[in-house]
Amino acid sequence: MESYQYLIDYFKESPTIIQVVWIASCFFLIIIVILIIYLKYLRSHLRNNEKIVAKYQKEYESDLITYLYAGNEEEEISEDQQAIIEKLKICTSDEFKRRIIVSTLLRLRNEISGEMAESIQKLYFQSGLISYALSRLKSKRWYIVAKGIRELTQFHVKEVHDEIVVIVNHPKKEIRKEVQLYLVTLFHFEGLKFLDFLETQLSEWDQIQLLEVLQHFEDQEIPDIIPWLKSKNDSVVAFALKLAKIYNQFEVKDVLIELLTHQQKEIRVDAINVLNHLQVVEAKNILKNNFNNLSQEEQIAFFKLLENLYEINDEPFLMAHVTHDNFEIKLSALKILKILNSEKFKSIAEISTEPEYIRIFKFIAHN
Repeated sequence: MESYQYLIDYFKESPTIIQVVWIASCFFLIIIVILIIYLKYLRSHLRNNEKIVAKYQKEYESDLITYLYAGNEEEEISEDQQAIIEKLKICTSDEFKRRIIVSTLLRLRNEISGEMAESIQKLYFQSGLISYALSRLKSKRWYIVAKGIRELTQFHVKEVHDEIVVIVNHPKKEIRKEVQLYLVTLFHFEGLKFLDFLETQLSEWDQIQLLEVLQHFEDQEIPDIIPWLKSKNDSVVAFALKLAKIYNQFEVKDVLIELLTHQQKEIRVDAINVLNHLQVVEAKNILKNNFNNLSQEEQIAFFKLLENLYEINDEPFLMAHVTHDNFEIKLSALKILKILNSEKFKSIAEISTEPEYIRIFKFIAHN
């Protein structure tokens, strides 16, 4: 008791700064103890939760496998299958159990194919899970809407196309991305019709994702991309140019040539690159005659085109640009000149004294 009194007296007689330090130390000590207790509780809770999830996963997986193999030719739905459907309907009313059922269904669907995959999709409807996914589309919270669309995509639910496509111009880019992936994943090139009325920007990453999805589908009929090349939405035009290049849409060459006068420089450069890829000869003279009015990016792209479409009468034009300020243009001009007139190329190489020219000539000579 005396020792406690001694500590109290010592605290009272200590300077204010020492008292503050002691109080702060005690406060932080209490906080640390509380956090340790909470972390132990949280760890225990998570472990228990994992056990519960594992238990339900095992139970539902067993039910789903039974459902898949309980069918018979005499009835569309057997008694055993109906019993499992009724059980799942009850379980889906609980959000925790519903998440486990959905994840189990998805895992099974990804592991199987053919008729069994169709049975999983049918069960998704029969168990009432579809109604919960549809209800998410009406949520005021964007991430719930996005999750709902993603789930419908994963289960290949084509029946809700009309409900999904109307939100293609949603203010939230995350929702727009899920809508676009839903349409293209389930309807392939037909799904790209959303580009007809897309008002928002299609980011570069969105375009890459859509192209990646499309490349999984073979023997698909490419729709008419001309309306997209003429779209007022520049990002749609940029995406259509990618389609024209990847799928070799030579029939749209006239529209591609029109894009050489597009207001956006990036579109003009992309159009030149696509014309180069398709080797559209008509574009060469148009660009050549307007060369001095082109931006430097367009000029570089044109010389890349010229490397594939050069003719003997291009020699005077090349000679006029072998001393161009831009390295890429200068290099392209000399590469083509070497092919068209090797003697003239050698004569220029012999009289050149600038170190940069010497390096260029050596590089071209050995390549």
